[in-house]
Amino acid sequence: QLADSEFSPVFRLLTIFAYGTYADYLAEATNLPPLTEAQKNKLRHLSVVTLAAKIKCIPYSVLLEQLQLKNVRQLEDLVIEAVYADVLRGSLDQRNQRLEVDYSIGRDIRREELSTITRTLQEWCQGCEVVLSGIEEQVSRANQHKEQQLALKQQIESEVANLKKTIKVTTAAAAAATSQDPEQHLTELREPAPGTNQRQASKKTSKAKGLRGSAKIWSKSN
Repeated sequence: QLADSEFSPVFRLLTIFAYGTYADYLAEATNLPPLTEAQKNKLRHLSVVTLAAKIKCIPYSVLLEQLQLKNVRQLEDLVIEAVYADVLRGSLDQRNQRLEVDYSIGRDIRREELSTITRTLQEWCQGCEVVLSGIEEQVSRANQHKEQQLALKQQIESEVANLKKTIKVTTAAAAAATSQDPEQHLTELREPAPGTNQRQASKKTSKAKGLRGSAKIWSKSN
């Protein structure tokens, strides 16, 4: 209703402050209400925000042209005011003559931009679904690997238990065959039978005596 009324210039000026720039105001300045210096600076701050949404490193030449400022000193003072007003955050690179923006506030959205925003959000949702699908696939693989490892562990434990049973049964069968205790049977296998050492010792003694006797005979004959 305001757009079609006698207040249409004021409504147009309001829309420029909502999502326009200082260059937009200058293009229609003859048909719009005049601005005070504070209002001009406010619109210039918003214009810097609009540029920051597109370019993170804005050259001084672009800012001077868009904001219609006379020199770099005025530009830097304007940017410092915007930083103190928490409109944007960044740093002035005087050597390279540019403004490096780290953060800027958001502005109102035109109706014709809604379709672009909707499309961007849909693409973002599709990307999230792809990432979620990938995560679910990795979780499924991890669970399968875990199940395989548990099955392998159970198989090894079962084989070890069967091997222990087999050893016990074999040892018991050998003991039953000799009608002896298994431990006694193993002890007898390790130790020689009684009397064996005595016979070997007597043989060694007789051999030693014979050698000594022969040695005496040999010395007497010499």
